[in-house]
Amino acid sequence: MKKDKDQHYKYIRLVGDERRKGQTLAEVSKHWQGDKECYAFISPHDDDVILGAGLFMQLAMEEGVPVHVVIVTDGSMGYCSMEEKETIANIRKQETYDCYESLGIPKENIHWLGFPDCSLNSFRGRRLAEADDPGVVAGYTGLQNAFTHVLRKIGPTQCFVPTFNDLHPDHKITYSELLISLFHAGGGIWPELGSPLEKTPYVHEMAIYCDFPEPPTLRLHTSEEVLEKKLEAIGAYKSQKQIASLIEGVRASGPYEYIRSLNFQLYKPQRYMDMFEKKHHIPFVR
Repeated sequence: MKKDKDQHYKYIRLVGDERRKGQTLAEVSKHWQGDKECYAFISPHDDDVILGAGLFMQLAMEEGVPVHVVIVTDGSMGYCSMEEKETIANIRKQETYDCYESLGIPKENIHWLGFPDCSLNSFRGRRLAEADDPGVVAGYTGLQNAFTHVLRKIGPTQCFVPTFNDLHPDHKITYSELLISLFHAGGGIWPELGSPLEKTPYVHEMAIYCDFPEPPTLRLHTSEEVLEKKLEAIGAYKSQKQIASLIEGVRASGPYEYIRSLNFQLYKPQRYMDMFEKKHHIPFVR
């Protein structure tokens, strides 16, 4: 009976031993900032975050939270026929606009970093740009340069990124480069990339293809209508021949998504002070 009752809640968040249930994000959030709330979904490839958070983005916008999608790569390795090999990047760009605009995300909230698909390893960090380099901002290229710039431009309160557990190298590199860029974006370094963030955004993981490294901390439940909108949005990627099987997988999972909060915080020695006080001391035994 209790399980059936919980289906009426849009959100269930696990906070330590507490189980928060509510119909709004504000009711279950640990760190809700009211009108300041702004979400950035970081997508290594153009179709990643619609798979991992297509329901969540719709619910966030229902509550008036601006949603931005940051797409890291150009989709150039996503061709499924030789006829589309040279044009697939442009095809997928239009499919991406069709996908996210169908959810109500405005075109100006879709940010393209433009790095080459399957080649992110060559663009870790930041360096002076050379002729024909992609992703150039203020004379520099590199993922940390681009992420720092776009984070300062958007000013998100919360960021969502595919889990580091995903096998694709582009996902792993995006994850690690985003986290160090959050540190850069909140400091005074590289002032030509914009004003520092007032506060470091909270970070959460989405599962796209592989499971979370640890259990998720937020479950959301929507109506079937919201699920259908997500499925239709995924279907915009008609150039991706495997899309039908992905749609069926999402449909079989029902109107649910899961998010894992990441305990991302800067080092503060004071946090460990009490551990070494006498009352906590455990004698060493040989």
